[in-house]
Amino acid sequence: MNLNLVWFLFSGAALLASIVVSDMTSVATTEDEAPFLTENNAAMTKMMTAMDIKPSGDADADFVAMMVPHHQGAIDMAQAQLRHGHNEQLTVTQKEEIAAMRLALGRPLPPSKPSLTQQPSSILPTAASARP
Repeated sequence: MNLNLVWFLFSGAALLASIVVSDMTSVATTEDEAPFLTENNAAMTKMMTAMDIKPSGDADADFVAMMVPHHQGAIDMAQAQLRHGHNEQLTVTQKEEIAAMRLALGRPLPPSKPSLTQQPSSILPTAASARP
């Protein structure tokens, strides 16, 4: 696929997402939902800005440069959801996607951080949770 076409499609998707997100806070069904929608909107705006990259001519690097902020945005949105909801699994899959893309390009992984719901005693890995 032509890199310019990919760039055009991402730009169009970014514009559409920003329009949809900007309208989300105005449709909050309860006052309790407004803080989540505000945090979610901020995460989406940050994600869309970070995805707006200058193409380098390396399709692999450009794809990762756009998709890492995309998945980080999903993590940021899921963390907002955790502050107002309950499902911690939502952040785990996005962190795995970021790690896989960085490793595919031979880039180092960022330092890991505990999730919002982890207590300091649960941060240390156990033999059962260690992966090869």
